[in-house]
Amino acid sequence: MKFGKKEMAAFGFGAVGKDMVYALSASFVMYYYQDILGISAAFVGTILMIARVFDAINDPFMGILVAKTNTKWGRFRPWVLLGTILNAIVLIYMFNVPALEGSALRTYFSVIYILWGVTYTMMDIPYWSMIPAVTDNAKDRENMSVVGRTCAGVGNALITIGTVMAVAMLGKGNERAGFGTFAIIVAVVFVIAEVLLFVCIKEHKSEEKMETVSIKEMFSSLFRNDQAMVTVITIVLINTALYITSNLIIYFFKYDIGGANWSGTYTLFSSVGGASQILGMMIVYPLLRKKLGNTQIFRLCLLSAITGYGLLLAVCLLGFAHNIAIILIPGILVFLSNGILTVLTTVFLSSSVDYGELKTGHREESVIFSMQTFVVKLASGVAVFLTGIGISMIGLVGNADTEGEIVAQSASTLMGLRLLMTIIPILGLVCAFFVFKNKFILSDEKSEEIAAQLKAMRKETGDEA
Repeated sequence: MKFGKKEMAAFGFGAVGKDMVYALSASFVMYYYQDILGISAAFVGTILMIARVFDAINDPFMGILVAKTNTKWGRFRPWVLLGTILNAIVLIYMFNVPALEGSALRTYFSVIYILWGVTYTMMDIPYWSMIPAVTDNAKDRENMSVVGRTCAGVGNALITIGTVMAVAMLGKGNERAGFGTFAIIVAVVFVIAEVLLFVCIKEHKSEEKMETVSIKEMFSSLFRNDQAMVTVITIVLINTALYITSNLIIYFFKYDIGGANWSGTYTLFSSVGGASQILGMMIVYPLLRKKLGNTQIFRLCLLSAITGYGLLLAVCLLGFAHNIAIILIPGILVFLSNGILTVLTTVFLSSSVDYGELKTGHREESVIFSMQTFVVKLASGVAVFLTGIGISMIGLVGNADTEGEIVAQSASTLMGLRLLMTIIPILGLVCAFFVFKNKFILSDEKSEEIAAQLKAMRKETGDEA
C-alpha cells in the first residue's frame, strides 16, 4: 500500500494538534480554575486526580470499543475525527466558563474536565493504534512512530513556551479572556490537523487483530515481571516529581519572581527548558552512550536532576530567586536530565519485556507498554492532587476578582511555594534513585545476554523471525 510524504506529514501534524490540546489542559487547568476563577486548589486537585485515574482506567475500554468498530472509513479514523470534534468543543467550554459561582462553578468544572478526558481518549487511542492499518511496510511503521512522538513533543513545547505570552497579548491584561480566546485558537488548529489526517490517510483492510488489554491483564503481567515493576515504580516517582514542578512553576514566576513582565520571564525559562530537554534526548544522550551504559546514564541523570532541584532551592533560600540568569542554571539541569530519563524508561521497559519472556515463557509487549500509558496518567493525577493540597496549605491567594492586579503573597506563602516545588520532587527522585539502584538488574550486558538466550530458544523451536 502506498504511503508517502503527504501521509507522513498529515500524521505528524495530527500529533502536533492533539498534544497542543493535551498540554494546554495538563499544564494550565489548575492555574485557570484556582488562580483565575477562584476555586479551592484542594478541590481542583482532587477532581483532577479523580479524572486522571478514571481516564487511565478508561483507556482499555476505549481500546476494546475501537477494536470492534468496522465502517467504510475504516476502524480508527472515524473515532479520531469524532473524538477530535467533541474534544475541541469541550476544550473551548473548559476555558470559556459562564458566569457561575460557588457550587455551580465547582459542578461545572467537575463535569467539563471529566468530559474532556473521555473525549480526548476517544481520539488518542485510535490515533496511535491506526499505524498498522495504514501501511504494511515495517520501515514506514517505525517512521510513523518516530514522527508521531517527535511532533507530539513539538505540540507540547508550543503550548509550554507560548501560552502565557499569548494569553497576555490576547487578553490585554485580562487572563480569563486571554485563556478563552487562546483555547478557541488551539481547538481550531486541533480540528484542522485531524481533518487533514482523516482526508490524507487511508486505512486498508487488515487481518491483523488489534490487541486490547484489560486492567487485570496489565497488573497480572506486572506482578509476574519484577523488572517491569521496578521500571514502572521509577516512572511514577519521576513523573510525579516533574508534574508537580510543571504545575507550580507558573505560580513561582507570577508571585515570587513577579514584576510587570513576569509572563516574559516565564516564557524565557520555559523556552530554555524545552530546548534543554530536546538537547538531552538528541545530543547529550548519544554522547554519553559512547562512554557509559544505560543504567549508569540513568543514575547519573537522576543525580543531575536532584542536584538541579537542590540548586534551585539554594538559589531561592539565598535570595537570588529574582535573577533569571541564575535560575536558568538549575532549570537546564532538571530539563536536560528529564529528556534523557524519558528515553531510557522506554528502553528499560523494552528490556523488561525480554526478561519477562525468558522468566515466564510469555512475551507481553503490548501489555507492558499499555501499563506505561496508565502509570504516566496516574502519576499526573497524583501530582496535581498533591499540588492542589499544597497550594491550599501554604495559603496562596489567587488572582480571582482582582481585575488583573497581581495579589501580593505573604513571606510564609512564598517560602512554602519554594519548598513545595523543590523538596517534594527531590524526595520523589531520591526514592526513584534508590529503587532503581537496588532493584533494577537489566544492565546492557544482562539485556544482551537475555536477548541471546531468547534467540537461541527461538532457533531451537523454529520460531526465529
